[in-house]
Amino acid sequence: MSNREKDQVIALSALFQAAELVTKIAKTGQADQTLLTPLLDSVLIMDAANTCDIYGGEWEWSTNLSQGKKLCKQTLGNDRSAVDPDIIRYALSLLHLEAKLSKDKEMLSLVGQKLDHLVRQREHFDSSTHSNMIAAMSGLYQDTLSTLSFRIQVQGDSRYLQQNPISEQVRAILLAGVRAAILWRQLGGRRWHFLIKRKSLVAALERR
Repeated sequence: MSNREKDQVIALSALFQAAELVTKIAKTGQADQTLLTPLLDSVLIMDAANTCDIYGGEWEWSTNLSQGKKLCKQTLGNDRSAVDPDIIRYALSLLHLEAKLSKDKEMLSLVGQKLDHLVRQREHFDSSTHSNMIAAMSGLYQDTLSTLSFRIQVQGDSRYLQQNPISEQVRAILLAGVRAAILWRQLGGRRWHFLIKRKSLVAALERR
């Protein structure tokens, strides 16, 4: 497995984990904190030495992104029917949203400025999952990404989605998903790779 393929499957695992968490919280009002924390932490890591450090390090990323890794392998392999269609829809939507963002240089600059502010704000709280940090990430997403021509439509139980803390979590997770999509593109990943490079990506997922 090349380092490029390893890095690409890390990004894809994070992408699918974000998609899965959005699906779960929209339908049940709950998100597994052990899966949520590494995603929200990744939003605030700007200058990692390598890709795996964004999600916990060489020995931790596979555990931190275990659910996303499993779903990515199922989707790209022969077990796609076992994956909730909403998860696949959100994953593809996050890639499409990131593509829109990458073409809007002004928006990219604004997102970067707001992320710098979030990193400084993080110093005042004990974790990225603090309610104030989630609200700040949600606000960033709402002020920037949700104003683009393409918007991700989250479907679920309205009893949960109408609750502000839950809707804020959803937007914060979507922001983390876009972070993963940006990383995937920076590593040379393209949507057509899901067809042409499926076998090599699955092989990379199986090795680590």
